[in-house]
Formats: sequence, structure tokens, C-alpha cells
Amino acid sequence: MTTPFARRTSRVQPSAIRELLRLGDDPSVISFGGGYPDPAHFPTAELTSIFTDVLASGARTLQYTASVGLPRLREQIAARMTRDGTPCTADDVVITHGGQQGLDLTGKLMIDPGDVIATENPTFLGALLAFNPYEPDYAAVRTDDDGLDPAHLDEVLTRHPRAKLVYTVPDFQNPTGVSLSLERRHQLIDVANRHDVVVLEDSPYRDLRFDGDRLPTLASLDTEGRVIHLGSFSKILAPGLRLGWMMAPGPLLDRLALLKLAADTQSSTLNMAAVSTYLERHDLDAQIVRANASYRRKRDLTLATLDRLMPADVTCTRPRGGLFTWLTFPEGFDTGDFMRDTLLPRARVAYVPGATFFPTRQEPNHARLSYATLPEETLVHGLGLLAHHYAAAARAG
Repeated sequence: MTTPFARRTSRVQPSAIRELLRLGDDPSVISFGGGYPDPAHFPTAELTSIFTDVLASGARTLQYTASVGLPRLREQIAARMTRDGTPCTADDVVITHGGQQGLDLTGKLMIDPGDVIATENPTFLGALLAFNPYEPDYAAVRTDDDGLDPAHLDEVLTRHPRAKLVYTVPDFQNPTGVSLSLERRHQLIDVANRHDVVVLEDSPYRDLRFDGDRLPTLASLDTEGRVIHLGSFSKILAPGLRLGWMMAPGPLLDRLALLKLAADTQSSTLNMAAVSTYLERHDLDAQIVRANASYRRKRDLTLATLDRLMPADVTCTRPRGGLFTWLTFPEGFDTGDFMRDTLLPRARVAYVPGATFFPTRQEPNHARLSYATLPEETLVHGLGLLAHHYAAAARAG
């Protein structure tokens, strides 16, 4: 039988990362690959009690509810956003299946085939996977230690009048770990206003700050109703709950809510009720502070170990929060080949090769390392193996 797949499915391909990291599920592998929070910080006991109580409260938690999400949870999210400097109400919030659904719904809302999405270079691979079925073209925007370069964004949008969307991860970006500076946040909004494009602010790592001052969301700087803000409980509570949210001005949010209804009717009533109850009974911010203390130690240990052991021709970003650092090897070095041919078989160490994070021209001499989940002793051991085998490969030419 010849299956008449839709044309858009031609861009839905197996992820190179998934194929390269197939061995990463092996417990013998020291994996820096997953962008996961540390499960040691999941409030398992608290959630166990809460789910028991929520189920005992009656059948309503197993019933359908509003497609935009439980009213009480939306109120709680709006209150958190308001305390964070982004005033909003429950009516400005729609609950999603994690942040990833927000990416998909935004692509569905905004993108026709051939429309242009301007993204950081490199950018979050999961966003590219979400956008690809809508058949966009991509325009890559230069980034550095202060995040996306607004001056280059201005040039890119001038060259691409079909651009509809600017996608950015302004806080502790995936994959690089860098953050958009305060000055550049204002400049980005100014550029978006002049070119009349929507800005998609993807901010699942925002609360995972270790150093420096908390910076305003792009949504809080929005003067013309063009920013869609995505948040998530995945990195600050537990990813298995699959709960995130979209916050946007009314005309955008109304259409996103209709697409949410069409996609899945609603997010899990049970999980929404459990998270709402957790927020009522427990101090999520205290939970985040405890997790951040651990992540800060692992970040510091990672950077110190790389500084001590890695040859000088390899550099890494120095994030002020989040879960990742980004390694840059000399031009001509292929981190995918190195991991597949040397690092995995000889040292049982894995990372995420960097090439597929680039939306237009792939650059194979990068790698994303997550320091979040490994025990500290294992972290140091794995980095030592990485440095040793890279140095040997560099000597061999």
C-alpha cells in the first residue's frame, strides 16, 4: 500500500540526537545528554499525598474541565507571573501540555509554508521539531554571551519581509546556557515593533537562576501586544506532570485557546488539580531555592573541571543559571563522529552533539552538556574521560 502522507510530514524525521543517544539509556553510560531536572529534587512524598487527597475529593478531578485549564491553577500562575513583574490575570493564561505544546500551537497559529521564523543561532532543537511540520523557512540570528544580537535581528528581518515570528529562549538558553541582557531585551522589543512580528518567549528555565539580578520578561516589556510567553512546571516541579502555560494578549490567546481545544480538548484535570493543591500547601519557591543550590554546585564543578582538564582549544559558556553549558571545539572537529566512534565505545560517555541545534547551516564542532542530573563524583569522572579522549584524538590529528 502507498500511504498518501501529507507533505508536511516530510519534515518530521527521526532526531539525529535520538539516534546518537540510543546507548544513553544504558546505565553504564555517563550521560551529559538529557536536558532533565535532577529527580532528587522532585517532591515525591508531597505529590503522593496530594494525589491521594485529590482523588478522594470526588469524581470532579477525573471529569472534563475548561479547555483553557482549571480556573484556580490559572489564577495561581497569574499570581506568580505578577509577582515576577509581569502583571496578568487568569484570563491571560491557558494551561498546556508542557511548554512543548505551546511551541506547537504557536507554529500552528502563525506559520504558513514558506513563512520565516527568526531564531537564535543555535536554538532549541525541540522548537525546530515543533515548527517543522508547518513548513517554515528559518533565518538564523547571531548570538554571543549576552544572547541574541538585536542589531543582527534587525538586519535579518529587513532581509526577510515574510518573517512572522521571532523565537527566543531569553533565560539560560537551551542549548548554550546564555541569557539575553537587559539592554538587549528592550532592543529586541523595539526591533519587533518596527518590523511588526510576533515574539515567542520560551522561558522554562527562568526560575533556575544562580547568579546575578533577575531580568524582566519580554512579555513585561511588550508595548504593542505581540509577545507570547511560555512557562512550564517541568523544570521547577516535575516534568512527568506535563503541565505548562501560555500567556499572551487577548487576540493571540483567544486563537491559541481554540487551537488547544481542537488539539486535545484540555490538559489532565487530575494533574492540574494536583499542581494547584501543591501550590496551596507547599512553598514552590523554597523548593526551587533548594534545587538551585545543587545545580549551582554542579555548574561550578563542571566549569572548574573543564578549565582544569580540557585542552585550551576548547571553550565553554559560563551560564548564570539553567541546566547547560555549551562546548566549542576547533573548526573541523565533528562532535557527533567523536562521540559515536570514540567517546561512547571507549569511555561510555555521551553528550548532545551540537550540529542539529543550528536552524540553517549546521556547525558540527559544538556539544551541549547538561550538569543537572549526574552525582558530583560521576560528573567529574565523566568530564575527565571526555577531556582525556579529546586530547588523545587531537594529538592523533
